Amino acid sequence: MKQSSDKIKGEYIKKRGGWWIKGDTEPEIGDSAIKAAINELTKPVFLVDVDGRIGVGRNGTLIIGDRISPESEGYPLCAYSPAYHPERFGDLYFKKAHNLRYAYIFGAMANGITSVEMVEKAARVGMLGFFGSAGLAVDEIEAAINRLQQRIKDLPFGFNLIFSPNEPELEASVVRLYLKKGIRLVSASAYMDLTLPIVYFRVKGIHLDNKGDIVCPNSIIAKVSRVEVAEKFFSPPPEKLLTQLVGMKMINDQEAALARKIPMASDITAEADSGGHTDNRPALSLLPTMLSLRDELFEKYSYSRPLCVGLGGGIATPDSTAAAFAMGAAFVLTGSINQSCIEAGTSDTVRQMLAETRQADIAMAPAGDMFEIGAKVQVLKRGTMFPLRAAKLYDLYSNYERFDDIDDKDKLILERDYFRCSFQEQWLRTKNFFAKRDPRQIDRAKRDPRHKMALAFRSYLGLSSKWAITGNPDRKIDYQIWCGPSMSAFNQWVKGSFLEKSENRESIVIAMNLLFGAAVRTRINWLHSWGVIFPARVCKFAPMELSEILNLLEQESV
Repeated sequence: MKQSSDKIKGEYIKKRGGWWIKGDTEPEIGDSAIKAAINELTKPVFLVDVDGRIGVGRNGTLIIGDRISPESEGYPLCAYSPAYHPERFGDLYFKKAHNLRYAYIFGAMANGITSVEMVEKAARVGMLGFFGSAGLAVDEIEAAINRLQQRIKDLPFGFNLIFSPNEPELEASVVRLYLKKGIRLVSASAYMDLTLPIVYFRVKGIHLDNKGDIVCPNSIIAKVSRVEVAEKFFSPPPEKLLTQLVGMKMINDQEAALARKIPMASDITAEADSGGHTDNRPALSLLPTMLSLRDELFEKYSYSRPLCVGLGGGIATPDSTAAAFAMGAAFVLTGSINQSCIEAGTSDTVRQMLAETRQADIAMAPAGDMFEIGAKVQVLKRGTMFPLRAAKLYDLYSNYERFDDIDDKDKLILERDYFRCSFQEQWLRTKNFFAKRDPRQIDRAKRDPRHKMALAFRSYLGLSSKWAITGNPDRKIDYQIWCGPSMSAFNQWVKGSFLEKSENRESIVIAMNLLFGAAVRTRINWLHSWGVIFPARVCKFAPMELSEILNLLEQESV
């Protein structure tokens, strides 16, 4: 069967208009030689016909056309792939604008899960990390800013800014902190509409340089999954909010005038089916839609700077990474898989649970930060009852005006299993929390018993993620672990490799494997386009140690 296959390939190849003339070595025959050549990303791949079998040419000269005959020193060309370093992925302008070597972002996972250490490591290799500031108090965020600014200074990094409809003052406080501390780049997440604080962050300090060009010191990379929200970010700031900012003397008339000529965000992450806040959008339809919107709005507003769209949600294997770039993504963003890394700000218990995640182990659950409006997050359900319990809380909130109205059976379950204390004690704890975070919530709860119930329920939802992060063994059944389907895809890919164990998962090792493997997949696809078919063992890319990847990337190109 193999001889027949080789013969067919040889006959097909000889119809091609190309030849390879050997240098000082003969072509190498065999799958291992082909696989090794494809993995040498800094060198081109020459596949040639050697008496009806496919061989790999090393060095030598490639000639396109029929200028020599088979009787000469030349071999008929089977397929050719140029060198392809992972640095070449993504949008060149995006990488230049953010001072990046690789078009790769570590997405902001809340409560510091995307940690200072992870952000620092990303910056040092030329990637971009966003610290997971959502859910943290302002003083905790400031401490993280201080640490990063001291450690990596001018290297690229950013902080998260999350939509906070229930706590607008918190959002405003975070923005004031960012402006005070000189944080110039934020990842805007979970926004359903633009708010005064995020517009303020974007336009504050906008000015003209000595050439008359607009300089906007503060940048936003917005993570969105809905076209109507993406349109808001790719459009200039709303006139209504600019007028309010001028009236409040937060910006001046010149800043408002210049703001009308820029988009709220020049860069957007199309967020497909992901962990945490998500609309479960399929990447294959979401990204093309966002790219089309990008082109439409760029032409409409005639911006001076290109608009860029990256992809997040489902990026977990070399194949999905390669697919994102092949579809036109300016960059890729990872989230769920980073949470299983040793640098993530979470517990070893959570890391192990994530490493065991399979395809059917995730579910949607009510979101604590947007509980009242019914927003949901995607979480791990295997090994925890959190999705069921969170859904029960929202069902009770939707059907009762106050806690006292809930039937006795459900009250007992809440106080025994959820709160592990009386509702009154749960409220006192909640009250103490909001006394520091946002006292206005307490005032509203005094007037509105349903809001009081919501705050107490949200307290459980908020603590559930903290229990997971700290690895509280008494609360394992209540862990809230944000997780998308990418986690199971990653686990399947690394099965049997050194990355299968959670203790071996380093964020940069994973990132470089995804990028390197994506470049390998891209080269295989190019070779496939010549009509050459490889066995699965040649096409499969297994995780590699970082040292091996770096050695291959440091080889001299030909």
